[in-house]
Amino acid sequence: MFAKEGTLMRCNSLTKAGIVLGLGFGGFADGIVLHQILGWHHMICITDHCQPTSIEQLQTQNTQDGFFHLTVWIISLVGTAMLFRAARHPVPAWSGRVLFGAMLAGAGLFNFVEGPIDHQLLGLHHVLPGHPQQLLWDLLSAR
Repeated sequence: MFAKEGTLMRCNSLTKAGIVLGLGFGGFADGIVLHQILGWHHMICITDHCQPTSIEQLQTQNTQDGFFHLTVWIISLVGTAMLFRAARHPVPAWSGRVLFGAMLAGAGLFNFVEGPIDHQLLGLHHVLPGHPQQLLWDLLSAR
């Protein structure tokens, strides 16, 4: 009985670490691909099309993106610390499938919060602002 409860507790620790890591990695994927590589949007859009019209606007948007990246970096560090803590158990319940699945769940949670909430409810930005199918892009990003 105790062995099963202990294994479940260790598996929960691994799952929690994976979810937190997934949140961080989901944020990095969004920020690196959509903000930096494709340049589709910034974390908070100042203009309707999210394209700055002055150096000051670009600096402001880059600063906001920087705070976003700092936040997801800290979340990733917390997830890494949780993963190391889960590994310190005498008999860690390691499962690559559990960890990977939990990370996917965390990335999905990030997309859910960042997609419908940031895009639609708060209107902070859109995935591809100004595009004729802007709503479709926002919905597709929520996967």
